[in-house]
Amino acid sequence: MNREKERYIFESSPVFRAILSLALPSVLGQIILVIYNMADTLFVGLTGSDEMLAAVTVCMPAFMFLSAVANLFGIGGASVVARMLGADKREEAKMASSFAIWGCVFTASIYSIGVFFFADRFVDLLGGTDAMIHQLAKEYLLIAVAVGGVITATNTLLSHLIRAEGRSLQASLGIVIGGLCNIALDPIFMFLILSRGNEVLGAALATMLSNVVTFIYYVVFIRIHRRNLILSVRPGRGMFKNGIPRDVIVIGIPACLMTLCENISYAILEKLMSAYGNAPLSGIGVAKKVNMLAHSVVRGMAQGVLPLIGYNYASGNRTRMRRVVRLSAATSLLISLVCMGAALLFSHPLIGVFISAEGSSRTYGAAFLRILCVGAPFSAWAYTVISFFQATGHMRKSLVLALLRKGILDIPLMFFLNVYYGRYGLVSATPIADVVCCVTAAILFFVFLSRHGHDKNRFVVHDV
Repeated sequence: MNREKERYIFESSPVFRAILSLALPSVLGQIILVIYNMADTLFVGLTGSDEMLAAVTVCMPAFMFLSAVANLFGIGGASVVARMLGADKREEAKMASSFAIWGCVFTASIYSIGVFFFADRFVDLLGGTDAMIHQLAKEYLLIAVAVGGVITATNTLLSHLIRAEGRSLQASLGIVIGGLCNIALDPIFMFLILSRGNEVLGAALATMLSNVVTFIYYVVFIRIHRRNLILSVRPGRGMFKNGIPRDVIVIGIPACLMTLCENISYAILEKLMSAYGNAPLSGIGVAKKVNMLAHSVVRGMAQGVLPLIGYNYASGNRTRMRRVVRLSAATSLLISLVCMGAALLFSHPLIGVFISAEGSSRTYGAAFLRILCVGAPFSAWAYTVISFFQATGHMRKSLVLALLRKGILDIPLMFFLNVYYGRYGLVSATPIADVVCCVTAAILFFVFLSRHGHDKNRFVVHDV
């Protein structure tokens, strides 16, 4: 993509067309990401073993922590790169991408090493205290996180940075390739190569190898287009100058904490749910993954338009910025309402895709899905506003909303509702928190627009 095409997408093309070109590939990539995350659950569910399903569920927060690391440097880096491009500071944008890449690699390496040496403690902390679940979960954790963790986090980071340059299709293509590989490799490892009883190990191997394939794609892409890319993998002193580390990390912190708090929240939910037995634990694991489909659309939309918002905010074209937010938010809200309706009407067959046998696991999963899906439209608006503040460099507002959505409200609510309403109250904490966060996001957003929504000719890197 040359400079003229980049400027056209960000500055001059019709807003709807710009959103389509940047957000549609991102949305499709996120959907594929959710589907291939579901693939492990789908194929493990074919075994009919609640223990195997519970083991995969237990590992989910530890695996998703890699996304927190990637988002710390990826969302922060993408925001800085997009705003630097909007101010025509291309060299600083290059240095910001370099800092983001090496920061992510270093941090993910530390985490993966920790998982390798303390795998048993990780599994117990996540609720895998049952002897059989513990062993299966440990196998998955060692392969998917300890061995494949750095590559997994780097893939997500690169998708953010490549998208920040307006190359959303190429960024999402890597995710799609990895997802399709995972879906293809799952049954091969689980049912053909490995012996019966090793299905969880097979799922872990398929996940790790599919991420290796994605990484190879990104390396080849960067190599071929290196002369036209802002993205740089070459370390240098420049990546520590002009406040780049601070800008990347400060803006990335809300995205990291939101993902981290989601993982902590899920871990607490699973820990509390494990007290009710393996069937509810399996049910909530499947319900969460099905419910992630609506969230994947919202995340894809927000990540896709983040560079567009950041670029126009920095260049002073706030009118175009507002149009992007309105249209993308309306689209996300509409899709989330459709997903909510489908989950309410078809909860039992949707859960049945992953838990084929009739039984308590399937019944719990359907009931939990009906509760979780109610929060989808509220979460859609909240996530849109969080991403907006990340794109414009307003760390404090995005941080408040991120922690409000996951951490400040839902975790105390889980303990409280669990005491009085049991397992169903435990699950209800999530949509209640989404509603409160949605209202808060609306207030902050419209107050911000009244003060900063007018066209200007100045560049703002951050405003914390």
